[in-house]
Amino acid sequence: MSKPNSLTIDVVSDVVCPWCYIGKRHLAAALETWRAQSPDAAQTDVTVRWHPFQLNPDLPAAGVDRQSYLENKFGGKARAAEIYARVGAAGQAAGLALDFNGIQKQPNTLAAHALIAFAQQTNPELADTLVERLFRAYFVEGQFIGDVETLAKLAGESGFNEAAARAFISDPWTLEKIAGQDQSVRAQGISGVPFFVFNQKTALSGAQPPEAILQAIREGG
Repeated sequence: MSKPNSLTIDVVSDVVCPWCYIGKRHLAAALETWRAQSPDAAQTDVTVRWHPFQLNPDLPAAGVDRQSYLENKFGGKARAAEIYARVGAAGQAAGLALDFNGIQKQPNTLAAHALIAFAQQTNPELADTLVERLFRAYFVEGQFIGDVETLAKLAGESGFNEAAARAFISDPWTLEKIAGQDQSVRAQGISGVPFFVFNQKTALSGAQPPEAILQAIREGG
């Protein structure tokens, strides 16, 4: 029997955005609280849909040196260290052990976003597992998630067929389609991530605390 209510959460993010990883944790915490407090939660189908946003769409497929990238972006080594100290503290508060020093290269994330699309099309119930695996691979393990073989391996670890994933994310038409989705999101006025939309009614920008996300869930529902 189908459930009478539904909650659709659209998440615009990039897998190299630390605030997106933190926002994912905050969303999970908000949903846990909502399920515990809402009398309708047990009768509500919850769907989380991931949408691509590339923070650096012009990066080469081979990526660039991470430290140089950060220094250029934030205006020097000291400033970059200061900013990422704050991000690391926020991650720790969300239960994440982010290892920024272990990241050697800043990747182009187009293929990673294609892999998320593959997961959502192939087995939506495992899509969250794949997204989590991508975040962890990059921010905790320092893996280069711009590499097709690395992405295929991560897909396999998340319950997907490696060969099918590799073929999907290597297809030029697929990559062009994902890039088009990125541009479509920007055309809607979204310029920063994470960005959440609840039941296509209530929007929330940034890695807001779980309490703010919980309120948006209630308003959107």
